[in-house]
Amino acid sequence: MALFFWYIDKIAALDVSYNNLRDCADVFMNTFFNSSYGFQMSLEQVVQEVVRFMEADRQRRYKLIIGTDSDVVHENGEKQRGKADFVTAIVIHRVGNGGRYFWRRIPYQPMASLRQRMYQEVMYSLEIAKTLFGYFRQASFPFLDFEIHVDVGENGETKTMIQELVSMIRANNFEAKTKPESYAATKVADRHV
Repeated sequence: MALFFWYIDKIAALDVSYNNLRDCADVFMNTFFNSSYGFQMSLEQVVQEVVRFMEADRQRRYKLIIGTDSDVVHENGEKQRGKADFVTAIVIHRVGNGGRYFWRRIPYQPMASLRQRMYQEVMYSLEIAKTLFGYFRQASFPFLDFEIHVDVGENGETKTMIQELVSMIRANNFEAKTKPESYAATKVADRHV
C-alpha cells in the first residue's frame, strides 16, 4: 500500500492527471504492433507469433523483453517542446539463438519534462508487460523470463532517475535492465522512434 501512495506522489509531482494517464493507456492498448517484416498485428496476433516462435524449440530458454523509447516531436525540422513520440518494442529472445521483435508507436503525447517522459516510458512498458504476463502465465513454457529495459544509464541527464524507475519495475515483479544492457529500449525501440 505504501508503494501505491509513493507512486501517486510521484505522478502528482509530475502534474499528470489520472484521466491523462488513462487516455494514454487507452491509446496504447488500441494501437497495432508492427512486425520486423512490416506486417501490422494486434496484440493477440503478436502473442500467437511469440508462442509459435517458442514452440519451434521448447527446450531452449527464452526472454520476453519489453522496452520503450521516446523522442521529442519534430515538426518542420524543429523540436516541439512539450510533445513526444513513444515506441514500445516486444522482443522474444531465444537465448543463444536469435529472436524476433514487434513494435508500436504512440504519437504526440504531451510531456512537460524529461522526467515525465522517462516515467511514461516505464508506464507503457509495464502496461504491456502485465498484459503479456497474463497471456503467458497459463502457458506451459518453463524457460520464459520477463525483462523490462529502461532507457536510463549512469551517464547523462537520466542518471538521477535510475533507482526510482528500476524500483517501479521491481515493485511490479519484473526484472529491470538499464544501459548498457537495455537493448530493447536503446536499440530496438530507438530504431523506430
